[in-house]
Amino acid sequence: MSDKKKEPIQPVSGKLVPRYAGPSTFARTPELRDVDYCDVAIVGVPFDAGTSYRPGARFGPQAVRQASRQLRTNYHPNYDIEPFKVQQVADAGDITCNPFDINEAIKQIEDGATELLEKVGSIITIGGDHTIALPLLRAVNKKCGQPVALVHFDAHLDTWDTYFGAPYTHGTPFRRAREEGLFLDNSSMHVGIRGPLYSRDDIKQDEDLGFKIIHCDDFQTQSIDQIVKRIRDRVGDHPLYLSIDIDVLDPAHAPGTGTPEIAGMTSREMLNVLRGLAGLNLVSADVVEVAPAYDHAELTSTAAATIVYELINIIARNPKK
Repeated sequence: MSDKKKEPIQPVSGKLVPRYAGPSTFARTPELRDVDYCDVAIVGVPFDAGTSYRPGARFGPQAVRQASRQLRTNYHPNYDIEPFKVQQVADAGDITCNPFDINEAIKQIEDGATELLEKVGSIITIGGDHTIALPLLRAVNKKCGQPVALVHFDAHLDTWDTYFGAPYTHGTPFRRAREEGLFLDNSSMHVGIRGPLYSRDDIKQDEDLGFKIIHCDDFQTQSIDQIVKRIRDRVGDHPLYLSIDIDVLDPAHAPGTGTPEIAGMTSREMLNVLRGLAGLNLVSADVVEVAPAYDHAELTSTAAATIVYELINIIARNPKK
């Protein structure tokens, strides 16, 4: 029997079935159970028990899938690629996790992502609040067999120690990840940080964890090409994990999130930075903190769905393929 892979099963065509109809999977891709192999799996984690202000991100995966219906997925001119022809992309559904016990939920997410990564090449996770990044990084480390470079797009550092004594929240995942050695401290950074902090020591403590920062104000004085170069120089050729909090975007572009912060990135800036990362060794990613109850006209979920699609294209251009 030949080892040659079958042609990928592509999303349902918008030329055959109107985009408002058809499957409810991300971009109307096939379900994971319906494909023989899978290069990239889209998976939801509807968990928001780690939020510190507005809850509701548990409904994020459903909203992002709905918004993804309008995507035209055949060809992306910025990458000059047909992403669903060169790789098999499938929707793996949601990882079920306990909404009342954070510790148990984190273990369930880690186990679910680990099991999924044993079957597929990469995962793009739709959250859910940012707590989920910790168990996802654990699973990705197991897959890669080594720590990864971490590029974290967010308005907030998410490297605080505790909230009200709780060590696992959406504001603490990357401190816990550093304590566990899950990312490379000389190849990781935050992008889009802005706003006031809890303490003047927050930045120093963040630096001690190994992060460099591209502040959102840097977009006023530096070009996209300069920003991209800073990221690429930092990451190098290491395996890369992207963690994208939708609140990195200004609330004008993404109002539906739990902790909005004004003076953020525009959606155009976000997409152009991501496009500049094509060719890096992106192994997996997450897009989190979409809270549709606070959204308007699907602005936030559409932005998140488009970002997920960009990530699919970046993986399609992965030099390791």
